Amino acid sequence: MRRATHRSLHRGQQQGLAAVEFALLLPILLMLLFGMIDAARALQANIIMVNIGREGANLVARGNTQLETGSQDIIYALMASAPPLNVNQQGMVYITRVMGVVTNKVSTSVVIDQYRWDDPARGLGYRASGYLPASRIYSCPAWNAGKCSGISSSNRPAVGMMTGQLDDGEVVYVVETFYKYDMLLSTAGSTAVGLPVFGPDLYSMTVF
Repeated sequence: MRRATHRSLHRGQQQGLAAVEFALLLPILLMLLFGMIDAARALQANIIMVNIGREGANLVARGNTQLETGSQDIIYALMASAPPLNVNQQGMVYITRVMGVVTNKVSTSVVIDQYRWDDPARGLGYRASGYLPASRIYSCPAWNAGKCSGISSSNRPAVGMMTGQLDDGEVVYVVETFYKYDMLLSTAGSTAVGLPVFGPDLYSMTVF
């Protein structure tokens, strides 16, 4: 009888210890789970933004739509293919034309014009979301809606993009896509358990 009682007590203690261990491990396991979900979501978002950038560069380089009048139409068509991402509130696109200028056999890259997603006709882009990460090609000092107004034929700023690689008069189109990615876990929480941090701005650049 004593042996049976002793075994029951021992079994109960083991079960109690297992419950305590599980309770201690559960938060860590949940953080790892959310971390894997975050990684999958970030990968999906990044793939979508990369594809948008590639398609955008192809459209502006080969399409019949002029950037001066149709930049917002191009960007709207690109962003319409972005679901399930919430690009209307968390997305941005820059289109920059860069040209090579050769002086004394030295090639310099200059910006011809630059456009961003700011669509007054549809009420989309920056004016709707307020999301405006800075272009990594050229930071325009003044904007007129969706077009940089600080560039002219007599004032073309030099940039580092493909410096020394473009022939005189050669033009390339650079499409940058941004997405404000919201992690399920906080940055502090991810860092605490050694998980990677994604965002806050996912970025892709395509040159065509």
